[in-house]
Amino acid sequence: MDLSLQGKTAVVCGSTQGIGMATAMELANLGANIILVARNEEKLKTVASKLPGQNHTYVSADFSQPNELKTTINAFLADKEVHVLVNNTGGPAGGPINEAKEDEFLNAFSQHLICNHIMMQAVRDKMIAAKYGRIINIISTSVKQPLDGLGVSNTIRGAVANWSKTLANELGQHNITVNNVLPGATDTVRLKSIVENKAIKTGKAIEDIQQQMANASPMKRIAKPEEVANAIAFLASPAASYINGINVPVDGGRTKSL
Repeated sequence: MDLSLQGKTAVVCGSTQGIGMATAMELANLGANIILVARNEEKLKTVASKLPGQNHTYVSADFSQPNELKTTINAFLADKEVHVLVNNTGGPAGGPINEAKEDEFLNAFSQHLICNHIMMQAVRDKMIAAKYGRIINIISTSVKQPLDGLGVSNTIRGAVANWSKTLANELGQHNITVNNVLPGATDTVRLKSIVENKAIKTGKAIEDIQQQMANASPMKRIAKPEEVANAIAFLASPAASYINGINVPVDGGRTKSL
C-alpha cells in the first residue's frame, strides 16, 4: 500500500495546535513538504522547526478576515505546487440554537465555508496541473448526528459537508478527491474550552464532564489528536485514490448512525 507523500506539498490550516498540528507532523512523517497556515507567527515558527524533513514553510493568515486571507494565500502560493489541502478551523462557541445571535451564524459561515472555499480556489488549478489532489475538510460528527449545545456549529458544519460533497462531484474527473473527517471528542484546546464552559453552567466537576464524554464512546475514552491525524494522512495518500465524497467519523463509534 502506497502511503508515501514524497515530493508532495501539503497546506495544513489551523496547524499550530491540536488536530492541525498532529496532521502536519504525520504528513511530514510520510515525506510531504508542509505549508503551515494559522494566525500566530511565533507558534507557526515553533511548529515548523519541529517537523521532520527540511522543506517546510508557513504563512500567517486570519480566517476571521476572508478578504485578507484571499490576498495573503494567493500571493504566498503563487509560485508553489500544492497537492494536499487540509481545511481545519476552530469551531464556533457552544450554546443552544434558539438563543444564537444572527452574527454568530454569519461569522461561523464566513470562517468555515467561505474560507474553505477561498483555500480550495487557491489550490485547485495547481492540483489539476499536477494531476493529483486531496482536499480534506475537518468538520464534526454533527453532520451525521447534531450535538446538544452546539447549535451554530451543527448548522455550519452541515453546510460545509454539502459544499464538500458537491465539490467532490465536480473535481473527481481531475484526480482530485474531496473528503471530510469527522472527529468525535478529541483532546484539544477546543474540547477543554467546551468542558470548562459546561462545568461553569452546570456546576459539575471538569473531571466528571470529561468522563461523561469518554463514556459516550464505546471505547470509553477521548481521542488523541494523532488518531484523527492518521485518518487524514491516509486520505491524503496515493492509497486513498478512489475514496471520494465521503464523511469519515473518527469517534470511537460514538455516532449512532452508519
